[in-house]
Amino acid sequence: MNLYFECFNGISGDMAVAALLDLGADKEKLEKALCSMNLNDEFDFVISKKFVNAIITTDFDVILKKHEMHCSEHHHEHRNLNDVNLIIDKADISDNAKNLAKKIFRIIAEAESKVHGKDINDVHFHEVGAVDSIIDIVSFCVLFDELAPQKVYFSALTDGQGEVECRHGIIPVPVPAVCEIVSKYKIPLNISDVKGEMITPTGAAIVAALYNGEKLPEGFIINKTACGRGKRSYPCPILRVMSIS
Repeated sequence: MNLYFECFNGISGDMAVAALLDLGADKEKLEKALCSMNLNDEFDFVISKKFVNAIITTDFDVILKKHEMHCSEHHHEHRNLNDVNLIIDKADISDNAKNLAKKIFRIIAEAESKVHGKDINDVHFHEVGAVDSIIDIVSFCVLFDELAPQKVYFSALTDGQGEVECRHGIIPVPVPAVCEIVSKYKIPLNISDVKGEMITPTGAAIVAALYNGEKLPEGFIINKTACGRGKRSYPCPILRVMSIS
């Protein structure tokens, strides 16, 4: 099996997880993996079917528990890349999934390090990703490892334009971390007329971790098409992933 990620409508961590679930990856295996991370008091997750423009899609929604956003916020802001790697190491997942998750997080941390002018060890948890990003990335790696594609292809990435508000203030779109990632890994990027962010740093890092520049074959057979729903309000927040041969 080979996979083709069609990223003309953006990519984020939750969209990528949802698409692999829609493709048929094992929900029970994912639940077991997430439970093994010992973060159950910090999040819940919901997998559901939702329509986007009359197309049925899968939605993967990480729900942060209220006490995390209040009582524990200070602690979480001070988790760095090493802390995230320790969480990944303790999870009951395959070595392949662990290594891919660490690679994705390092790609994000290196980009944020350059953007913010910090040593990579000083890039804190909220910059490399909050709890929801840890869950998105680990979930993607568990499901990707289960599917075990022989080859992975990507369309050019497409992002919006304008600006977006984050905890650092107003920043331009594509956001600086995404620009750093696509620049370093030579990933083709298109800019659409959409106002707002279509590619998140997590989405860009997932692509970067798997991207090898190989071109999609001119002709192929689609064995199955999966649709992962995004949370943003732009016209078509769908990541399609195709199983091809």
